[in-house]
Parts: sequence; C-alpha cells; structure tokens
Amino acid sequence: MGIEIAITVTREETRVAVLDGGVVTDLFGDRAKHKDFVGNIYKGRVAKVLPGMQAAFVDIGLEKAAFLHASDLSMDAEPGDMLVDAEEDDKDSDMLRPKRQSAKPIEQLLSEGQELMVQISKGPIGTKGSRVTTYVSLPGRYLVFMPNVEHIGVSRRIPRDEERARLKDIMRRVRRPGCGYIVRTVSEGVKEDELKSDVDFLHVLWQDILTNREQLGAPALLHTDLSLSFRVVRDLFGKKVDRLWIDSRREFEAIRDFVQRFSPEQTSRLHFYDKDEPLFDHLGVEQEIARAMNRKVWLKSGGYLVIDHTEAMTVIDVNTGRFVGKRDQEETILRNNLEAAKEVAYQLKLRGIGGIIIVDFIDMEREKNREKVYHALVDAMASDKARTRISRISDLGLIEISRERVREDLLRSLSEPCRYCEGRGYTKSPTTVVYEIFREIRRIEPSADHQRIVIGTHPTVAELLQDEERHGVEILERDCSAKIIVTPDSQLHLEQYDLVVI
Repeated sequence: MGIEIAITVTREETRVAVLDGGVVTDLFGDRAKHKDFVGNIYKGRVAKVLPGMQAAFVDIGLEKAAFLHASDLSMDAEPGDMLVDAEEDDKDSDMLRPKRQSAKPIEQLLSEGQELMVQISKGPIGTKGSRVTTYVSLPGRYLVFMPNVEHIGVSRRIPRDEERARLKDIMRRVRRPGCGYIVRTVSEGVKEDELKSDVDFLHVLWQDILTNREQLGAPALLHTDLSLSFRVVRDLFGKKVDRLWIDSRREFEAIRDFVQRFSPEQTSRLHFYDKDEPLFDHLGVEQEIARAMNRKVWLKSGGYLVIDHTEAMTVIDVNTGRFVGKRDQEETILRNNLEAAKEVAYQLKLRGIGGIIIVDFIDMEREKNREKVYHALVDAMASDKARTRISRISDLGLIEISRERVREDLLRSLSEPCRYCEGRGYTKSPTTVVYEIFREIRRIEPSADHQRIVIGTHPTVAELLQDEERHGVEILERDCSAKIIVTPDSQLHLEQYDLVVI
C-alpha cells in the first residue's frame, strides 16, 4: 500500500488526510465558518507602526489586523538586492521570502494610513491575527512565481543533478524578464511546453491582481487562493500518489476536470468513494484524529508519551509504562526512547505542533545511547516540511526542538479551553471549596440580628457540608449564633457558591 489522499466534503467543512502505507501522515481541514486565508493577496492600509517591535499592523478587511514584520517588507529593496532563502527552496514551499541584505527602520518605510499590497503567509493562530508579507508569490502546478525577485530555483527534492540542470535551462528560456521562479518537485520529467504554459498562466494571473490593485480601495481582497481540495490536488497529487479518494460527486467531477486539464495522465488515479461507510471511517482516519486529541499516546512496546500544551511551549514526557524489557535497564530505556523519538516526530507533524517543544526522554547513563536517540529523532524529523532546529540531548535527557508554525495545531483548531476549569486542566477539590466557605463565614462579624446564613453551592460540595463536614458547620453555627442552611444548586460551578446572611 503506497501513498493515498482522502478528501471528504460536507456542507460545513472539507477535510483531507494523507496516508502512507495506511498510516495517516497529514491532516488538513477548512471549515465554512473559519476559512483558511493563507495565500490570499490583499490591498491593505497600515493601521499602526510599532518602531519598538520593528513591525506594523495592517488592516486587510478581516476581523483582526494582520501583523507585518520589517523582515517581510520589501519596499526598500530592489530585485537585484534580494536572495531567495535556500531553506525555503529546499522545502519546496509556496510562500517564499527573499532576504534583504540591508533595511531601513520600519518607521522610515511605513506610515499610518499608507496603502500596500500584502499576502497572508500564516493564518491566525490563537489570539494572534494573520501574518503578512509584501514578498508576493503565486503557486502554480509546476512553478512558484515570484514577480519581484529575479531568481530561478529548483526544489532540492528533485535529486538528480542532470534533471535539475535541464529544468533550470528550460526556465532561463521561458521566464519573464525581471521575475523569479521556483521549479516545484512535481515538475520532474515535465516537458518545456508545460512549464511555459504555467509561466504564461501565472503572468496573466499577476496582471489581473495588479489591475485589481489599481481599481479597488483599501482594504480589499485582490486574489483568493484555490479551495483546500484543489490546493491538495495542485500541491500533493504527484506521481508518488497511488490513489486520491473523494466522497463528493460534485467535488470529484470538478477535480477530475481540473486534473484532465493540467495532468491528464493522472486521471486514472482519481476515485469516487460511494460506499455507505464514511470515507474517513473506512480508512481509519477518524480513529487517528481521536488519538491525536488525546494527552497520552501509547507506544507499541507498552511505553507512552504525555503531551502537554502551555502558552509558550509544548512539553512531551516519555515514560516506560508497561515496557519492562528483557535484559538490563539501560537497554530497556534505550529501546523505549528510540521508539518514542519516532513517535514524537510523527505526532508533531500529525498534530501540526509548532514553536518551542521540550522532549523529556528517560535518563540514559551512556553518552553513545544519548547520541543514538538524538540521531533517531533527527532522522525521523528529516521528512518534515516545516523548518526545524533540534538541540542535542542534555545530561538531564532533554531535547529542545524549534518547529515552524505552519498552521494552527490540531488541538486548538478542533477544541477550545474547558469552560469549567478555564483551561487549567483541573478544578479545586470539594474539600478546598468547603474550607473557603468556612473562612468566608468566619469573616462575618457576630451580631444579634443574624438568624440564618444561606449557602447555595454545587451538589457535590453541599453533600460534603451536610455529611463529612457537618461537625464543622455546627461549630460555626454556635460561633456565629446563626442557623446555617445549605442549598444544593446544580447550576453553579463546582468552585462557585452564594452566601447570604439573613
């Protein structure tokens, strides 16, 4: 079983899963209420310039203003002064950012109310708005077009030097003067006329965007990228994909027409799924999504990972669990850590976790074993398209990973902080709440006017007050010279209570 792509479409959302050998390796989703804006191009208006952060907020017509950093601003750079980031080229990314060799402070380049054309490079994550760049790039089937960068690059995922040289020679002949192009991985073996067709198509698209920029006032949407289904077909449906399943007849026919137009030889690998069992159930994707939402992830050997999210980072703890090994302790720990290293890489990619990640492996005494675990993690992360940096394992068994936030992670996109515990992951114990109530009662100054103290509280706390803590209630009644009445209220939060003195 090779690589398969499954697209399931409903009225409210589109979901995509990529499977390699039956194992889910990537998950994507786009909901009608929360559209993916990455790749969209806008005519925006600068809302605020922040010299202290070398950044600006740009009004592009969305709910939250977009964030523009000085490194994403190309206004003072000529095409000849720009260099394409080789690492982006290496990853065959759609959003390519040249490096400026020198730049003025952002307050000398932008002013409030100024209009400029920007492209969303990262969608909103958590409470943050979208991140935008003025380095516009347009992805096509075979090429990524960079209208303001004079550069030709070839994806390093095309391994053969002869093929890379052939593609560069073709692009030198068919390119538009003053423009840049990245030849994508799917271009391997593609003929010159197909590349030229992509050049022409992207040039016409760019001219339409420029026309819209002149005619529309800011803020305005100038260009919308393809829907999720079509982006997947454009970006992922290459020669290595054995089958692409679609469970919507309408979407299947639209994608079939799209593929017949651009890659007719791949049409036979498109399949309409019409069975009664849902597509994601049939392929085991729903089960994998549920597993990816769990805090605890079991390893085949019996060990497990615990994945916790904080505001600033993600912490992954490795445990042996039921795995006890067969020989000595060091070998048992090494085997568990090696298996965990592969699972950590898989979970980071599947869940879309980015930012700072700390992995707490089980302590190993031997330096060579720590090196084995480190290299196992590096090898497992090698296929990850997101940019990553991995530190060597410390004496405490910790590895630090910095992973680019490509999109909002699965947990945040499919869930929200618990309204009951407010995202803490725990609540006060009923005993703690009872003692808080006792302290509140003791704050009441004794008075002859007091006849009753009425306490409204959660049923669990009320039961504790009327049973185990009844003696404490009686002592308070004597000290306060008042009758204490406990009233259960299921509408109250476990930590909430109402106290009324009558």
